[in-house]
Amino acid sequence: MQDLKKHVMSFFPFAQKQLGFKRPPKLFFVNDKQNAGDTLGKTAYYEPETETIKIYVTNRHPKDVLRSFSHELVHHAQNCRGDFDNDTVTEEGYAQNDPHMRTMEIQAYQASIVFRDWEDSQKGTIYYEYLQKGDKSSMST
Repeated sequence: MQDLKKHVMSFFPFAQKQLGFKRPPKLFFVNDKQNAGDTLGKTAYYEPETETIKIYVTNRHPKDVLRSFSHELVHHAQNCRGDFDNDTVTEEGYAQNDPHMRTMEIQAYQASIVFRDWEDSQKGTIYYEYLQKGDKSSMST
């Protein structure tokens, strides 16, 4: 858990800069054995009213937890921009039944690239260095 927290603290400012929000959310790690035993259990969620991210961590790989964090940070950035409206409902099926929320969920799935860019920066991969220099003509293999 200590290693996970270290990576969260490293990833957060990177994601904040990439996503462009100023207010940090509250973050809670949730241990829940019953949820962990459910193949279709929760992984994480964002509460726009309280600007809170809750991530389920029991029996999960730390990298997967960080991906969930990235996804929920996009929802936080959306909230900071005012993309959540007062009558937003996030009950079961919201991403299939509400076109606005579907668009917001699609945007949040693009958080994987933010996470990937941070991960590459931590590993010092050549691909990330090319991105930083603006050279998109080649990539390491």
